[in-house]
Amino acid sequence: MSNEEVLFVSYKDTLELLSVKDALDTCEEVYRMHARGSVQWSDPPSFKMDSGPTFNNHWHVKAAFLHDIPATGCRLYNYYDDGNYNNVGYLDCCRYIVLSDPKTGQALSIVDEHWLYGIRSTAAAVVALKWMGPRAPKVLGLVGIGTMGTNSLRCLDTMYKFDEIRITSRRRETREAFAADWSKKLGTRVVCKDTIEEVVRGADIIVGGTTSSEIISREPWVKPGATFISLARREMDPAGWAKFDKVVIDSWVFNMLQKEFKKMVESGQFTREQLHGEIHDVVAGAKKGRERDDERVLVHTTGIVSQDIALAHFVYAKARAKGMGTWLPAAHMP
Repeated sequence: MSNEEVLFVSYKDTLELLSVKDALDTCEEVYRMHARGSVQWSDPPSFKMDSGPTFNNHWHVKAAFLHDIPATGCRLYNYYDDGNYNNVGYLDCCRYIVLSDPKTGQALSIVDEHWLYGIRSTAAAVVALKWMGPRAPKVLGLVGIGTMGTNSLRCLDTMYKFDEIRITSRRRETREAFAADWSKKLGTRVVCKDTIEEVVRGADIIVGGTTSSEIISREPWVKPGATFISLARREMDPAGWAKFDKVVIDSWVFNMLQKEFKKMVESGQFTREQLHGEIHDVVAGAKKGRERDDERVLVHTTGIVSQDIALAHFVYAKARAKGMGTWLPAAHMP
C-alpha cells in the first residue's frame, strides 16, 4: 500500500493489537522518556470546549511530540456529562488519535482510542506499583467496577495473585454479576461490599475509579502499608492527601488543569513541596520508591497525552506489520 495513504485502525483491531502487558510496558517507557526530557507538549497543553447545560457536551484536544520514537500525534475526544450520566468511559463517545510523520507532516494514521484510553488510564497508574506498591499484597479493593475498575483488575492480574478482591458499586446487581464473573476468571474470591469504607479498610491495594465528582474515600480508612490508587477527580479526600507518607502523581502540569486538583492546591490542602515526586522521577530512580513496609502511599493520575500517542503509534506500527486496518485515501492533486 502506498505511503501516501492513511491507515485507519478500528476499535476491534485495537483489541487484538494491544495487550495489557503492551500497555504497561509502553506507559513505563514513556515515563522514562519524560525523565530524559524527550517529550514535547502542545501549547497550551490542553484545549477544552464545553457547550453548557443545553447540550452538556465536552470537547478535549491534546497533542504531543515524542522525540525518541519519533512520533507526533493529536488526541481528540468528545463526551456527554449532565452531572448524572457521564459516557466518558463508554463506546458511545467520540475518541480518536491522529498520527503524522514528524519529519514531513504527512498523515500516517487515525486510531480509534476507546481501548487505548481504557487500558492506559489504569496501566499508567498500576505500573507505579513496581516501585510504590506493598511487598506482598493479599487483599485488593476496587471502588467502582466500570471501565477503570475492570481494566485495573486486568493490569493488576499481571503483577499479583490476591487472596481476596473486595468490590463495591452503585448497583447491587452489577457488583454481584461482576463478582461471579471475575471469581470464575481468576480463581480468586471476589466479595461484594455495600459501602466504600468496607472495601478500603484492611485492603493492601485500593483502586478508586468512579465517575463521581464527590469525595469517595477517606484517608483514615487506609491502613499502614497500603497503596491507594486514585484514577480521577476526588477519589481520595483532598483533606487527607498530606497525611500519606508519600504522594506521587503522573504530571503536576496536567493535574493543575483539573479544577478539583487545582482547588485543593490553591486552598492550601496540598502543596508541591508535599509531593514526593512525579511517577517518572521514581521510575528513573531520581526519587526513591517505597522505603518501609508500613508506609502509606497515594498514587494519583489524571492521564498524560504522551502515553496516548505512544500507544497509538505502537498500534499503528503493529497494524502495518500484520496487514491490519483499513487504508483511507489521502489528499492528492486531481
